[in-house]
Amino acid sequence: QVQLVESGGGSVQAGGSLTLSCAASESIIRTNTMGWYRQAPGKQRELVAAIPSGGSTNYADSVKGRFTISRDNAKNTVYLAMNSLKPEDTAVYYCNLRILRPGRTIDYWGQGTQVTVST
Repeated sequence: QVQLVESGGGSVQAGGSLTLSCAASESIIRTNTMGWYRQAPGKQRELVAAIPSGGSTNYADSVKGRFTISRDNAKNTVYLAMNSLKPEDTAVYYCNLRILRPGRTIDYWGQGTQVTVST
């Protein structure tokens, strides 16, 4: 069972920055897609950014130009650098590992880390 542990959340004023980290218990993340999702109160969980093992990253339109996802395979860790934060970025952020197998998808999730952006 892969374990994902997020850290780096907190409270910040609008315009500020935070960097989230997601440390995995296994190196399997190196060959699979990692992503960051978020869920605000009363809303569905949404994809924020994803980074495949190879190829280009993708971002939600709402965070393009402000957030950057990256990975350090040597440390089995994925990061989300968040700049120019807005109050609407307030949410619980979840790290995701997605493993694609023939005919099925396996998702692993972290426990979530709270990000609160105040005006």
